[in-house]
Amino acid sequence: MKREIYGAEHEAFRATVRAFLAKEVEPHYEQWEKDGVVSREAWLAAGRQGLLGITVPEEYGGGGSTDHRFGAVLTEEFARSGAAGFGVELHNDIIGPYFTSLGTDEQKRRWLPGFCTGETVTAVAMTEPGAGSDLQALRTTAEDRGDHWLLNGSKTFISNGILADLVIVVARTKPEGGAKGMSLLVVERGMPGFERGRNLDKIGLKAQDTAELFFRDVRVPKENLLGELHGAFVHLMQNLPQERLCIAVGAIAAAEYLLETTLRHVKEREAFGRPLARLQHVRFELAEMATECAVTRTFVDRCIDAHDRGELDAVHAAMAKWWATELQKRVADRCLQLHGGYGYMTEYRVARAFTDGRVTTIFGGATEIMKEIIGRSLLA
Repeated sequence: MKREIYGAEHEAFRATVRAFLAKEVEPHYEQWEKDGVVSREAWLAAGRQGLLGITVPEEYGGGGSTDHRFGAVLTEEFARSGAAGFGVELHNDIIGPYFTSLGTDEQKRRWLPGFCTGETVTAVAMTEPGAGSDLQALRTTAEDRGDHWLLNGSKTFISNGILADLVIVVARTKPEGGAKGMSLLVVERGMPGFERGRNLDKIGLKAQDTAELFFRDVRVPKENLLGELHGAFVHLMQNLPQERLCIAVGAIAAAEYLLETTLRHVKEREAFGRPLARLQHVRFELAEMATECAVTRTFVDRCIDAHDRGELDAVHAAMAKWWATELQKRVADRCLQLHGGYGYMTEYRVARAFTDGRVTTIFGGATEIMKEIIGRSLLA
């Protein structure tokens, strides 16, 4: 079915993104996977191409667009290219809104120009060794010392953690406040006491630098408070629908591309003297995946459209996130099976997709948390 959410300007942007990926990403991606990190030059190239800060106001060097569909196009193309380890979507669609919606004029002038050029890579640090989806259990603290906050604690599984120049840290600023006692503090590269641990060794997303972060008596200036004091929980909840939609958009795009590559494989690969595509079981497998992808695509596109109109709520974002990522996981597994032994070889795209995509049902809120959000809304 023809998709109806994009216009000519979105498709022109899609062509730009594909050209960028072909020139600046795909030739180097294998090396980045070996290095465990994307090169700084690639970030700068993305900035020069206008792929960073699409929704940042023009006065700060951004694209000035209020159309979230451009971000969806970018996410789709990075997913289709297999470049999921290049955290552009994280930078743009997940972290960017914190700066644009919560930042003061002074903070925007200070941080957003570099955000848009690629000179300033960003990360958000929520997860802790003892607190995953349960943010209220976090132990990182920030004490009010008059002209600064004294930050202590640690974070883990932080995407862009090695490269990040700015890290939005969720810290407890009022011990007795529970959910209402947390704030967002922006920690900058080079601040004394801010240290990075290991670049974590993951089963997939090898090019994505994912790190442990440590804060030992880090003096964070008062002017680096982002948003309202003790308002972190509300700020996080306000931004989570966009984050989860972004993950869903990438998940369905990755599943669709895997199906396309598998269709080509079964037409070319022979077994028992005939192409795999001639086997009824194979055709049934493909029919099921194609149908599931088509149904999921329709719902995700509806969510993209709703978000662009400012109408996407947390429940439907949770639905899109858990369903699309679980579909991505199923499609990757079934497509690998249809590739046979070749699917287990890392030189084949399907093998990388199998390991790269596995984390999508975990980050941004695990599937179980998404179901809890939906279930509670039904019984409220």
